[in-house]
Amino acid sequence: MTNSHVAVSGRQGQRILRLYHLYRLLIGFALVLLISSDLDGQLLELTNTQLFHYSSWGYLIVNIIAIASMHRVDRLAPLFSLALFDVVQLSVLFYAAGGTPSGIGNLIIVAVAVANILLRGRIGFLIAAVAAAGIIYLTFYLSISNSAASNQFMQAGILGTLCFAAALFVQGLSRRLRASEVLAEQRASDVANLEELNAVVIQRMRTGIVVMDSMHRVLQANQSALTMIGCEKLQGRILDPHFPALIQNLEQWLNNPALRTPAIQSAKNSTQLQASFVQLQNEHSSQTLIFLEDTSQLNQHAQQLKLVSLGRLTAGIAHEIRNPLGAISHAAQLLHESNNLDSADQRLTQIIQDQSRRMNTVIENVLQLSRQRQAEPQLLDLKYWLHRFASEFRSSVHPNRILHLTTKGSGLQTRMDPHQLDQVLSNLVENGMRYSGKLNPQSQVWLHLYRHPQTDLPTLEIHDDGPGVPLNDQQNIFEPFFTTENKGTGLGLYISRELCESNQARLDYSPRESGGSCFKITFAHPHKMSV
Repeated sequence: MTNSHVAVSGRQGQRILRLYHLYRLLIGFALVLLISSDLDGQLLELTNTQLFHYSSWGYLIVNIIAIASMHRVDRLAPLFSLALFDVVQLSVLFYAAGGTPSGIGNLIIVAVAVANILLRGRIGFLIAAVAAAGIIYLTFYLSISNSAASNQFMQAGILGTLCFAAALFVQGLSRRLRASEVLAEQRASDVANLEELNAVVIQRMRTGIVVMDSMHRVLQANQSALTMIGCEKLQGRILDPHFPALIQNLEQWLNNPALRTPAIQSAKNSTQLQASFVQLQNEHSSQTLIFLEDTSQLNQHAQQLKLVSLGRLTAGIAHEIRNPLGAISHAAQLLHESNNLDSADQRLTQIIQDQSRRMNTVIENVLQLSRQRQAEPQLLDLKYWLHRFASEFRSSVHPNRILHLTTKGSGLQTRMDPHQLDQVLSNLVENGMRYSGKLNPQSQVWLHLYRHPQTDLPTLEIHDDGPGVPLNDQQNIFEPFFTTENKGTGLGLYISRELCESNQARLDYSPRESGGSCFKITFAHPHKMSV
């Protein structure tokens, strides 16, 4: 006999065994109470009173010992011994109580049924066979000494048959229950694995996901959402104080679900977020599912696609323009060197050469833009990097051009391509120097690096004391080919903003109260996710 014949195990088996112990204990107490009150002789036709009394006390005592010592259901031998003892002891009581009229045969059927719940296969049928044989044999033995017992053979045969029927029924039912249990465990395991997989997928998604109830209490939030909102933990908290702009968008959406809510800025950083909402309804509660998309990442992708498309276009245009432009410039140069031209004609040829060079510069700038490589952000210490930039700039320019640098705070880091940052800053500083020299004997530009008090992001301001940008032109200065100078190409500021956006930074302009211009670069958070 192996443990494979044990039908149930675990918590379910423990519960069945405890109920079985309780049932036998109650039967034992009932028998002892019956003989203690001298009602056994009145209710039963006892054939052996002394044997009935001893067997009743023995049944109770043995069951108490079994309850105290037997707690596991994963061992076959104790279970088989308990079931066999139960059937044999009840069979003895069956004989002592006078056979089938006593009703103890029904207790034997119950014992067989419970035994076949705990035991499977042939072991269970063996218990049923022992019970049926005991009932039939003891009835036959009673008929020898008591002629009235000969009328009990039919009832005894029925009881024996019911023992096998109970065994067959219980084992068949147990097999179905075990199959259902195995299927349920498999389904539960599949569901648990699927939930674990979904949790991993949700946590790894770049889209921020927040689930909250009708009271705006966060039930779940993935890591992307925590990063976008700027909190380490949100689960179980009310979202309103952490991100009031998002709650405002939610209220707008609830009033008009067809409305596309405007982009919002994170409370902790400069990330631009686009929120979308889904209402989850069930019988007991109402929940809201929020999706947060980082529009700066989308803009970065769009920026790269735009640069690629622009490169393909400008490469073709530049090829078709530069060849005839070179011929025009060369012809104008040869004409300018002729001795047969008067001063007016020479002035005209000079204009042709100047404008040809200007057009060539525009083409070179456009080609430079189109060839712009994809940004490769690196973790930069802006204070150290700016000091090195200022030192290199001062060593390469005329002493009449002065660059000032001030920094405030520590830990001013960002992720940006250092070569592209150098290109942007060089362009802005050169512009500032040029415009400052128009009004002052010395050209001066001020660099001021600090941490923005509201966004907590590194911010660099580039100031000059030039004439500034007219109010009517301030909205157009970042447009391509827009310039207020005859010699300008109008691509410098456009390229600078494009490079900033490709690094998830932002370039803005604002006039100075004291006169001049102020360009402000708001850098991305150093731990911001890259795409």
